[in-house]
Amino acid sequence: MSQQFIHLHTHSAYSLAEGAIKVKDLIKLCKREKMPAVAVTDTNNLFGAMEFALEASNNGIQPIMGTQLATGAGHQLVFLVQTENGFRNLCKIVSSAHLDGFEDCVGVDVDALGAHSDDLICLSGGTKGPINDHLLHGQHDKAEEALLKLKNIFGDRFYIELQRHHLDEENRIEDALMDLAYKHDVQMVATNDCYFPDRATHEAHDALLCISEGRYVTEEDRRKVTPEHYFKSAAEMCELFKDVPEAINNTVTIAKRCSYLLEPISPLLPAFDTQGGRSETEELRAQSKEGLQWRLDNFVFPFKDGNPADLAKPYFKRLDFELNIIEQMGFPGYFLICSDFISWAKDHNIPVGPGRGSGAGSIVAWALKITDLDPLEFGLLFERFLNPERVSMPDFDVDFCQDRREEVIRYVQEKYGRDRVAQIITFGKLQARAVVRDVGRVLQMPYGAVDRIAKMIPNNPANPMTLEEALEADPDLRLMRKSDETNDKLITIALQLEGLYRHASTHAAGVVIGDRPLNELIPLYRDPRSDMPVTQFNMKYVEQAGLVKFDFLGLKTMTVIQKAVELVEKSKGEKIDILKVPINNKPAYDLIASGNTVGVFQLESAGMRDALRKTKPNCFEDIIALVSLYRPGPMDNIPLYAKRKDGIEEPDYMHPILEPYLTETYGIMIYQEQVMQAAQALAGYTLGAADLLRRAMGKKIQAEMDSQREMFMNGAKEHHNVEKEKSSEIFDQIAKFAGYGFNKSHAAAYALIAYWTAWLKANHPIEFMAASMTLDLGNTDKLAIFKQDMDKNDWELRTPDINKSFSDFQVEQGSVRYALGALKGVGEAAMSNIVSERTQNGEFKSLDDFVTRLDPKNMNRRQFEQMVCAGVFDSMNENRAQMSAGAEIILRHAQSLEEERQSGQVSLFGGSDDNDGVGGLGLPELPQVKSWDQLEKLAKEFSAVGFYLSAHPLDGKLEQFEKLGVMTFIELEERLVQMSAIRTQLAGVLLKKQEKVSQKGSKYAFLQLSDPSGVYEVMIFSETLAISRDILIPGEMLLLNIDAEVKEDQTRMLSHGIQLLETALEGKIQEIKITMNKANGLKKLKEFMDIEGAGRARISLYMQLDTGQQIHLRMPGRWSLSAQARNIIAAEPGVINIAEA
Repeated sequence: MSQQFIHLHTHSAYSLAEGAIKVKDLIKLCKREKMPAVAVTDTNNLFGAMEFALEASNNGIQPIMGTQLATGAGHQLVFLVQTENGFRNLCKIVSSAHLDGFEDCVGVDVDALGAHSDDLICLSGGTKGPINDHLLHGQHDKAEEALLKLKNIFGDRFYIELQRHHLDEENRIEDALMDLAYKHDVQMVATNDCYFPDRATHEAHDALLCISEGRYVTEEDRRKVTPEHYFKSAAEMCELFKDVPEAINNTVTIAKRCSYLLEPISPLLPAFDTQGGRSETEELRAQSKEGLQWRLDNFVFPFKDGNPADLAKPYFKRLDFELNIIEQMGFPGYFLICSDFISWAKDHNIPVGPGRGSGAGSIVAWALKITDLDPLEFGLLFERFLNPERVSMPDFDVDFCQDRREEVIRYVQEKYGRDRVAQIITFGKLQARAVVRDVGRVLQMPYGAVDRIAKMIPNNPANPMTLEEALEADPDLRLMRKSDETNDKLITIALQLEGLYRHASTHAAGVVIGDRPLNELIPLYRDPRSDMPVTQFNMKYVEQAGLVKFDFLGLKTMTVIQKAVELVEKSKGEKIDILKVPINNKPAYDLIASGNTVGVFQLESAGMRDALRKTKPNCFEDIIALVSLYRPGPMDNIPLYAKRKDGIEEPDYMHPILEPYLTETYGIMIYQEQVMQAAQALAGYTLGAADLLRRAMGKKIQAEMDSQREMFMNGAKEHHNVEKEKSSEIFDQIAKFAGYGFNKSHAAAYALIAYWTAWLKANHPIEFMAASMTLDLGNTDKLAIFKQDMDKNDWELRTPDINKSFSDFQVEQGSVRYALGALKGVGEAAMSNIVSERTQNGEFKSLDDFVTRLDPKNMNRRQFEQMVCAGVFDSMNENRAQMSAGAEIILRHAQSLEEERQSGQVSLFGGSDDNDGVGGLGLPELPQVKSWDQLEKLAKEFSAVGFYLSAHPLDGKLEQFEKLGVMTFIELEERLVQMSAIRTQLAGVLLKKQEKVSQKGSKYAFLQLSDPSGVYEVMIFSETLAISRDILIPGEMLLLNIDAEVKEDQTRMLSHGIQLLETALEGKIQEIKITMNKANGLKKLKEFMDIEGAGRARISLYMQLDTGQQIHLRMPGRWSLSAQARNIIAAEPGVINIAEA
């Protein structure tokens, strides 16, 4: 019989960006090599322990849990688990290495190992182990001391590792290492430090190390491993160590000493603190009954006619039914824990969503304030959430205000213990496109060549395509690989690395709560960006380790709603309880039906707005249906839904028995719950069995479907005498719907949030817009959309002002005042300090006063100039050019005043109690600078705000556009509601140009432009790009010939001709209208009229008087006034506006 060998020092893919052996591939290698056991010893972690244990045991391989752990001074040791107690000890050691570790790295001090060393085998760590390292440096005494220390801690469970990777540092000390082992009677064991599956993968692994460290493969002074660091066969290892047979035999001995199998266990919920010694079951019943009565008193009885006792009866019957199932399944504690932290959040004014997922179908959840949706009112099913015929943990996904979610998690930590609460780890993989780019970089290939290959791989985050699938699907990609040796090398390496783990991070929402310190169950990790522990098992495996997951999701919309409600109270004195908002508000439904839903949750995409205009929702059930239908597949039914709703087409209920369940959706089976109700009503299923049917239909497993079909047909025959042919036909129709049926409970909860936001926009639009814009303070693109929407609705957005604006958006006299904190490059904290100073010490009386109260340490030139360009100081000095030119003088003066103050301040404003104690210096005179002309002023405003705010460069041309048939973008969109495609002209200021190269090598570009109605994007192909390239400069005003169509719910525009706007319009101006409030500009007008002489345009003057009256003068004759002349005149003091017609 051949000698056996077991690998005891193996790195899986969980040795992040270091190990290149996936767990499944490792087990396949063991089976191929007929190795009965294997150890995984990932670097400083146990990330893959559960996956490894399950995969190995399912394939008849003995898994040996372990890790290679840093012990300081660049040293490492390997630990292997013998028993369950050993695993618990290793969890504590590894957790401590991450949570308490060394100051600059993960690790554990050897002296600290003794407390948790029981039932662990320790290997000396190879070339980076402390013993080897001391020997390499000629420190024999220290090596011996380290050996004795480890032998003292682990006894006969300590082994000296012998490794032979043909490294000089191994060869030089092997004899000395063996001498020490014999001298102190320490057993030796042969290991191969495995990082990749076979010798052929060495080059790819070398690239992986470079990716990890940001190096190039050509660099010599970097980390490398040899081609020998692969998963060698038993025969290879036995041959390699034939002179030390005991080292090979000890691998088997160690494997036999390790007997622990990590297995999934049942959920371990922490005990809930009950009142008066009640059990959790009694506590749940007491809280549920009390809570349901409160719900009925506040949300049912006041809004429904009838006897309260009769109204309450079905609610308490459903409550009793649910409680019995919850108790039977053993989940009272779960409901109580969720209710507790959600109630705490609500009590602390932290916005919480009305529900999410199937949990909204539970009346117990409604009674406990976990959800805010009446499940009986909307026909939501409990069995969709908790099915006694399919036992699984309940799972409430809870939406919290994204800004205050952390507070709720902190509360849970304090309540259950910081050592019992953790977030959940996730692992980032090297995906197809990313791995191609990474490998190309470390191989130092030209960026363009790598980019071309990467872009040939389809990028669909919802359904990512692997590199192998891309190669199979795209002959051009295969050809590119074959045509060039370097390309082939790139793709070959990328194929070997794709799917490996690159980094660890924290799950956005998942939190686990244990019934004991978590490190007694699982190892813990610390995300460098957080001080909260993180589980080392991911979402899938952490639950199998016995931990219960709670989802703390962040939903910005809940914060928008709360902010809007607060603004309504502040501006109008109205107190709104959003839960009591009437669900039948006509203005809200009118707004929804018109598609005026920018900012409305779930209803704001262009495609959804189009669907709203077609279906014209006029009740809450319509919103639920639209939220469910607006997805790939089901959205094909939106036109049918609209026709049936309008009475154009009759509903088809398939069978009279099903009509009550399909009436609200006009015979279209939209919800998963309808599938369940249909099976219950027609074929006698229990709702639990109907849920299993729904799942079977969703999975489309043929054997399961055949079994369910038979059951359905027999039930329909037995209960309603439906012929099998008909019931089989109905089964097929239901199965078709079930394939994409939506969870009604989830849809109803999100439809409620949609309705709340629509109600706020319809009834309190200014407050809603201010709240929405505040929550997108740093998102310029989104703010531009909101501004566009406000213009469309004739709601005023006032420009930022040093004495009126706050750091966020506020309501001011029926309008929204722009936020200082939303300006680009100014810093929200700095703007908050400005507002704080103004609030405490009064408005800034002048620029001098502002500078006097400014602490220059917290205001740099860039911030000040951005504020100037945005018009923040216009009320003090409307000459922005002068303010910008004087920025250095202003800030230097502030610095001088600061130096004269007797004591410095650390806040933005250093004003002392005696604001006069700053010396007698006044603000020096600013440079005499001519105002920017209108175009320059708006260009600088654009750079500071991110879009045109006070005016638009094309505002003065709108009358001319109308005469010439040049559309605005919003007019185009409105026209496309009635027409599928249109050819027209659009004008716009070019914001940016993005050039791209197609797979065939031809160039094309996307142009982003702005007109007075909004921002839009146009595509141009290579011919138009080549002809127009010289004029495609950001800031240029262009006239474009456009072909526009609606495709996949998006407005798509292609331009086949572009010219400079001024050139195109110059000869077509018939009238120039100049509005003034001072006569200063007349002199400049006369100058240009004399210079440019007669032409085609009439000139009209509109003089605004102090009395509020306006004088209209028309100059005799027709004149020429060029664009340059108009811009110069527009910059003159007193000239308000110049428009062309």
